[in-house]
Amino acid sequence: MRIFGIIGRPLGHSFSAGYFTRKFEELGLADECRYYNFELSSLTELADLRARYPDLEGFNVTIPYKREIVPWLNELAPEAEEIGAVNCVKVVRDGGASDGRLVGYNTDAHGFEVGLEKLLGGAPEAGLKALVLGTGGASCAVRWVLKHKGIDYQMVSRVSGEGFGGEQRLSYDELTPKIIEHNKLIINTTPLGTFPEVEGKPALPYDAVGKEHFLYDLVYNPTVTAFLTEGVKRGAAILNGETMLHAQAEKNWEIWSRNIGNDLDCTNLK
Repeated sequence: MRIFGIIGRPLGHSFSAGYFTRKFEELGLADECRYYNFELSSLTELADLRARYPDLEGFNVTIPYKREIVPWLNELAPEAEEIGAVNCVKVVRDGGASDGRLVGYNTDAHGFEVGLEKLLGGAPEAGLKALVLGTGGASCAVRWVLKHKGIDYQMVSRVSGEGFGGEQRLSYDELTPKIIEHNKLIINTTPLGTFPEVEGKPALPYDAVGKEHFLYDLVYNPTVTAFLTEGVKRGAAILNGETMLHAQAEKNWEIWSRNIGNDLDCTNLK
């Protein structure tokens, strides 16, 4: 049996098991592939997990381990190394290694970019400025894409000052209507508003949001979060995280299913 899964906590909201179960059925692989939720209270449980599932071929990584997982891996693909966060791990068994090497990838960046292009709908990126709400693992991928697209951004967190990677961040208390008006792209990378706590939303001066704004929420359940609802009220273009989710999931499967001998685009860690 070929085993795949996702590690993180909590996982009650995760769509991955259902998505890949359907995918295996569509591909005629339902009898040989399984995808499980592996809720880990700590990454110290990863070794036990691999011992219990010796046929584990790959797994996704979600909150709160996207950055924490990096030291536990043997290799990183270049994008994952630049981003500093991993959401996809492939177990590569070659060279006589019985338990396999853990190779980390970041497919969140690909998924986010697909969604961003859909949200902007051909609107010019030149001169566009963004606010990135949250500083977790998903935020790392978002910022990497914005940098590569030449979109200036400002990080926002609960505490101002120097954040991860030395970048400066604003606190929510420091956000003014003028700052909101100046930054037409606002991206929520926090879990605020995720089911079942659907009333949660980032603390912004929403009255400064207008028809020229683009609101992108990485949360996908519910379909229209409280954050996006504020945008709808004011005529902004909105997008939830479903497009990103599907795009990164397809990229994960591409990585897991390709020939293991082709994993040459990685940077050795140890």
